Amino acid sequence: MEKSKTQRGIRFSVFGQDEIEETAMHQMHQAAKLPVTIAGALMPDAHSGYGLPIGGVLATGNAVIPYGVGVDIGCRMCLSVFNIETSDLQKKTTYFASVLEESTLFGSSGQFVRSADHEVMEQELFFRLPILRRLHGRAWKQLGTSGSGNHFAEFGEVAIREQDVVLGLPTGKYLGLLTHSGSRSLGSHIANHYTKLAISKRRLPGEVKSLAWLSLDEEEGMEYWLAMNLAGDYAAACHEVIHDKISRELGQRPLKRVQNHHNFAWKETWEGQEVIVHRKGATPAGKDVLGIIPGSMTADGFIVKGKGEPASISSASHGAGRKMSRTAALQSISEQAFRDELEKFGITLLGGGLDESPFAYKDIDKVMQSQESLVDVVGRFTPKIVRMDGI
Repeated sequence: MEKSKTQRGIRFSVFGQDEIEETAMHQMHQAAKLPVTIAGALMPDAHSGYGLPIGGVLATGNAVIPYGVGVDIGCRMCLSVFNIETSDLQKKTTYFASVLEESTLFGSSGQFVRSADHEVMEQELFFRLPILRRLHGRAWKQLGTSGSGNHFAEFGEVAIREQDVVLGLPTGKYLGLLTHSGSRSLGSHIANHYTKLAISKRRLPGEVKSLAWLSLDEEEGMEYWLAMNLAGDYAAACHEVIHDKISRELGQRPLKRVQNHHNFAWKETWEGQEVIVHRKGATPAGKDVLGIIPGSMTADGFIVKGKGEPASISSASHGAGRKMSRTAALQSISEQAFRDELEKFGITLLGGGLDESPFAYKDIDKVMQSQESLVDVVGRFTPKIVRMDGI
């Protein structure tokens, strides 16, 4: 870990600095200068984004930054662990692939004809805030769907080498279902609406205007806070619908379910004061808090337990992190090389594309080495059948 100091800004911790691009560092420096900023940290999977960099963690005083949370509010991981022989993934690949295809729906505009039923859609806030009332119908049709880009649903092998009292799973190998998605159109509309309000109120210079904040003492700030939390509940419900549907198809209840947001803001205590902690592409890693850090479609993911490290504001990376943009990946990676890599690791891919190729991502093992002080690894997930947008 290294400490970085901005000109007239707070000091912030940087983990895995050698692997972090300069544009992400610059964005973090800009965020560190905000008058509402109290603390910050940059995770080893960091790369540039809008507002905060992806992998940026920012603690503020009584203020929330919509683009510090991100457009996909409540984007999260969810892992269900089943007592099913992992050898079945190879013996019955066609069956498990068909379960993923029939039980999931991907794409930015994807909607079900028949909506799933979930109590989240009855939350009062949907009918109290005008923006949420307008979004309610589409949100219901998208309940249980997944986005495009790096969102996925995959079957793989969960390996527990040593029993952990918090995780509570005996040593062994299990079949796992891992999903990654967020709050769909609901979250993006909330983010864009309140970002525009924040920009109009703060009037920051062009380079940092997307870091505009709303005070929680302002009506708009409290509205955003409530809407953000609803979007987080909705994202969790989307995963619940998917996992429950697939559990019924498999005829089993999961032994364990581990899940976490990684695009969200929380009220937490840091060095004795209440702060708003924005984790934009960062995993909560408070003491003994469980989470999932995925690799890529060919690289292992990790079940982790947080150490509550103050220097990272109790946070860790949310994945391996991109090392090249989607455009660069499409221009530099050949279809043959991509297919050869999938074959090398025995991956069955449903959908997906070159922009999500393993070559576009950092080495997850290096990323994990850079955050050994932040989390303990209590299990691994090895992907085998991967479903993404594109079918």
